[in-house]
Amino acid sequence: MALDPVDAWRIPRDTVQSLLSGNNRFSAMVFAELSRRLSAAEDGSRSREFLSLTMVRLRDAYLRKPFYVDGHLDLVTVCRQLAAQGLTNALVRDVQGGVERIGMFTTTDLRDALLGPVAPDKLAVREVAKFELIALAADAELVDALLAMIHHRVHRVLVKDGDEILGILSQLDLMGFVSNQSHLIALQVQQATTVDELRAAMAQQEGLVAVLHRGGMRIEIIAGLVSELNSQVFARLWAFVAPADLVRNSCLIVMGSEGRGEQILKTDQDNALLLRDGYAHADLAGVTQRFSEALLSFGYPVCPGNIMVTNPLWCQPVASFKEAIREWLYGPGVDGPMNFAIFMDARAVTGDASLLREAKDYAARILTGSDAFFSRFASAVDQFSATSGGWWSRLTALRGRDAPVFDLKKLGTFPIVHGVRALALEHRLDALGTVDRLQKLAERQAVSQELVRDLVEALHFLMTLKLRNNLRQLQLGQPVDNLVDLSSLGSLDRDRLKDSLAIIKRFRQHLGLHFKLEL
Repeated sequence: MALDPVDAWRIPRDTVQSLLSGNNRFSAMVFAELSRRLSAAEDGSRSREFLSLTMVRLRDAYLRKPFYVDGHLDLVTVCRQLAAQGLTNALVRDVQGGVERIGMFTTTDLRDALLGPVAPDKLAVREVAKFELIALAADAELVDALLAMIHHRVHRVLVKDGDEILGILSQLDLMGFVSNQSHLIALQVQQATTVDELRAAMAQQEGLVAVLHRGGMRIEIIAGLVSELNSQVFARLWAFVAPADLVRNSCLIVMGSEGRGEQILKTDQDNALLLRDGYAHADLAGVTQRFSEALLSFGYPVCPGNIMVTNPLWCQPVASFKEAIREWLYGPGVDGPMNFAIFMDARAVTGDASLLREAKDYAARILTGSDAFFSRFASAVDQFSATSGGWWSRLTALRGRDAPVFDLKKLGTFPIVHGVRALALEHRLDALGTVDRLQKLAERQAVSQELVRDLVEALHFLMTLKLRNNLRQLQLGQPVDNLVDLSSLGSLDRDRLKDSLAIIKRFRQHLGLHFKLEL
């Protein structure tokens, strides 16, 4: 049975209300969510966002690929096939009266069949499957599917393009789409079988971030969610481009803000590959190049500092990488401390994580902990401060086109991130995130609880300000960067920025005294 998409809008209001009054949890959930979204939005932007989601065409929503079984198969055989695919339902192909028909078998049908007199290994799936399915056209909108499920009291609808079944939309997937799309993107990533499918999943990430931000979700939660999604994407992509033996004998790692779990919108590719000692792959350069090019097509720019798997420095056996670490720590190279700082934030994404642990354990063993080294390492916190003088006065005297721009990374987050990283190195902490490091430092009384609280608030404010500015840049078609036009800030944001800069100044003074820096 198919429902005309137009007819879905003609369901009488009293019918909908009667459905809600019955035992229909899904209906209640959907309309409670709809009511909350429409009534809770003071400025109307969230209402428009919700309505825009429900108006998505079904062909553009997340659809589970159809999995078919023959109607003559017994239930035990069908369940084995479902288990192998990690599925809970299947479409059933059957012929009745010389005409092919399509039905659906679900775990609910299995439950009912187990209560019957016929053993499941003797019962054909055609005998318990449902053949009166609800189908919608691919060009119907998400809200049509929502109303069809409520009207017909079904948990799933077929989405068809003519006679072809494109996929299945379930209640949970629909609810996830109108609430937030994060778990749907994760499902698409997990079920992707090609690089193109993976790219299509990642194309939704910016929209998801915008929805979550406008919905009031805290910046650290958004960052954690994006970090998890990115890790799944990198791991899946590496499995696509790298042969299985290379995956087993290597460890793909991410670094920088990605490693710390503080990256939100796509930024530079900060990654590396550690290889098992004695292992070699003939086309390693080709594999890493394909990986980097795919990430570029996903929207991850090439790292200006070339901290990528395509750089031999960041793609080598563990033994060679240990020598690089020693050189960073004790060699004369000016890039050594910063390279080591980048490595401190390394996190394993896929492959053999013990290779990264081995490299980090080696670094911990050879780190002598001399005051001179820690002072040299921590001094990078001051590398951008020369341009920061007079910001307080400029913040209070903005004048239209002459208003300055402020670098949210160089003058904002970097002094916090690197200063905390220096203290974490001194105290041999294995935490990666800046907030986690601060909390552990507070436990060791290396930083006061009051300063930790203020630094966390400043960091999260600066991250939020950067995200808001980047989303605005994307909306205007501008390149995404770390610069915010101070004239675009309201008085409250300017006050909070001034407070954040004062906290950063206090932290730098703390670092200067602790590491004996000339700040």
